[in-house]
Amino acid sequence: MATFLYKLGRLAFRRRHFVALIWVALLTLAGVGAASAPPAGNSSFSIPGTEAQKAFDLLEQRFPGASADGATARVVFKAPSGEKMTDAGNKATVQKTVDELTDGSEVASVADPYTGNAVSKDGTIAYASVKYDVSGMELEESTKDALEDAAQQARDAGLTVEVGGDALQAVPETGATEVIGIAVAAVVLVITFGSLVAAGLPLLTALIGVGIGVSSITALASALELGSTTSILAMMIGLAVGIDYALFIVSRYRAELAEGREREEAAGRAVGTAGSAVVFAGLTVVIALVGLAVVNIPMLTKMGVAAAGTVAIAVLIALTMIPALLGYAGRRVKPAGAKGRLLGRSRKSEPEREEAGGQPKANLGTRWASFVVRRPLAVLLLGVIGLGAAAVPAASLELGLPDDGSQPTSTTQRRAYDLLSEGFGPGFNGPLMVVVDAKGSNAPKDAFDDVAGEIKGLDGVVAVTPPAPNKGGDTATITVVPDSKPSSVQTEDLVHAIRDAGGDVEAKTGAETLVTGSTAMNIDVSEKLNDALVPYLVLVVGLAFLLLIVVFRSILVPLKAALGFLLSVMAALGAVVAVFQWGWLSGLMGVEETGPVMSMMPIFMVGVVFGLAMDYEVFLVTRMREAFVHGEKPNQAVVTGFKHGARVVTAAAVIMMAVFAGFIGSSESMVKMIGFGLAIAVFFDAFVVRMAIVPAVLALLGKKAWWLPKWLDRALPNVDVEGEGLRTAGERGSDPDEDRELVRA
Repeated sequence: MATFLYKLGRLAFRRRHFVALIWVALLTLAGVGAASAPPAGNSSFSIPGTEAQKAFDLLEQRFPGASADGATARVVFKAPSGEKMTDAGNKATVQKTVDELTDGSEVASVADPYTGNAVSKDGTIAYASVKYDVSGMELEESTKDALEDAAQQARDAGLTVEVGGDALQAVPETGATEVIGIAVAAVVLVITFGSLVAAGLPLLTALIGVGIGVSSITALASALELGSTTSILAMMIGLAVGIDYALFIVSRYRAELAEGREREEAAGRAVGTAGSAVVFAGLTVVIALVGLAVVNIPMLTKMGVAAAGTVAIAVLIALTMIPALLGYAGRRVKPAGAKGRLLGRSRKSEPEREEAGGQPKANLGTRWASFVVRRPLAVLLLGVIGLGAAAVPAASLELGLPDDGSQPTSTTQRRAYDLLSEGFGPGFNGPLMVVVDAKGSNAPKDAFDDVAGEIKGLDGVVAVTPPAPNKGGDTATITVVPDSKPSSVQTEDLVHAIRDAGGDVEAKTGAETLVTGSTAMNIDVSEKLNDALVPYLVLVVGLAFLLLIVVFRSILVPLKAALGFLLSVMAALGAVVAVFQWGWLSGLMGVEETGPVMSMMPIFMVGVVFGLAMDYEVFLVTRMREAFVHGEKPNQAVVTGFKHGARVVTAAAVIMMAVFAGFIGSSESMVKMIGFGLAIAVFFDAFVVRMAIVPAVLALLGKKAWWLPKWLDRALPNVDVEGEGLRTAGERGSDPDEDRELVRA
């Protein structure tokens, strides 16, 4: 592989005009596609194989035209102090608002509060339910404006009015902190390279890669039903890996220049060595993201595949466009150790100082690695205990999906949620819909009544509506209002209790009882994700373990990498629980409402963090293996690996943390949580696991770390990530391809 990538790097360097033109054309094509594509609709949130989804599908079939997937809105009214909603003036205002809400081509129905028993017992709060024919993301702006205008007119009349539901759903915003993250990345690159030109290359290529990826997602969003969050997550991951992959190749290029090689040769060797690590690191990320398909939740699968596509683009750009841009940059990219004009006058590189008789000063990475190999057991214990302590809150992990109750208090959706809780109880914001399928029953009406009677006798039930049958009389819906909020454990227990009671009724009457609605759907999603976590871990970790065996030609190094990842991801989950569930530092993170951790968070974090963790493992440990196979002793190989790789890996980790942390400012709670989780996970994995635990374990293992059974060594393909073929060719002064032919002869 190193030889192939070496040729690719030299070709891209020589044919830089052609390579740059291809990528600019792809960016233009993707941009035109995104600009001309229809707006994305609401992403499909189906969860095949669950009871909630089965009930939802049954509603579509037995209640045609009911627009089960249409947007909803609850316009909540509160009377001024000392008044009631049943007062003549307030009642007239509400009825006028209801009449205005009824107008509109996308409105399916509007329920009047006074005819639909939607006034609180104390008479101070009422609500009108609005049902639309299309989903929230598909509503026209004029329809949303009409909803807000009607609410505002009622406010002008003296009432407190707030609007809840998904009718006002909007594309989430990431905020200014995303730009700050990129700015931090730029500063780190300038400090690392000491040159604006060299620092600008990774940023430029990452932005081009993300531009192509996100534009492609936008262009395909409507056709593939991709949600608005998909492009944000693809941007988040694409920016992080795009900058990091380019950073590693540019750093290796500067190191090759410092050894006295010509620029084209240096570009080829940088792509042949660091590029090999980029390919395998990118493969681990792609495997982890595509592996999300095993969960069998279409939305999660689409998010993973879209993000994986952006990562693949980042790899290709790093391998081709970076050497092309290095060709354009020429002498403006300095050898490693040489300072550009930005940071002062030039000084001699490390090899030049050695030739002049001076001793190169050990860098921080070398000094740290030397300390670790002298005290490996103490460093190992400290790292493991520290991560274990950070992981303790994960034992209290509660999972759920965000609803209006998790919105900032500044939003009308959250204020409507609070008003409904005040007037009708916390469970009113998450009613359960029970669907009774009596097609196989001899007495459907009796079956409907039996189910309603069983539910009324359960604990935690505030209200049960009479069964509402369809035209055929074989299916009915029953609305159940719990006495607990939607995301609580009590509501989850009630859902299971209703399902158990439905099983008893089915045994007697033959009527099947199904529980659905957004609350039940969220509960089923959480359970499905929990059930899929272990199989997903086995699949992703297993495939990556095999891949790393091929890369490192070792059994213990990949095993150590996988165990270190588990430590870092558990510590990161502990931090997420502490901030978003317990409320520690919630003000600093902009978390206005604590609650259960998003149910997709653990499995998504496992997938992404594993791929990113393997990035640092590959980049850092390949340098160690490279030194070991060239004859250095195991401990010295660890120090050499840090000498060449620690600074770059540190810069890459800081950049990735800055990019992820930039998304904490998002208005979408899911994006905010993922941004924080990934940022803290990168910190734990890069600085505790890879920088401390990994060298400590390698120092304790010594030569055993690189042990591989002879039969397996012969069976594995030699991918030559270390670039041994390039080194051999260089020592003989021949072309790598010609040298390989001589070896075969």
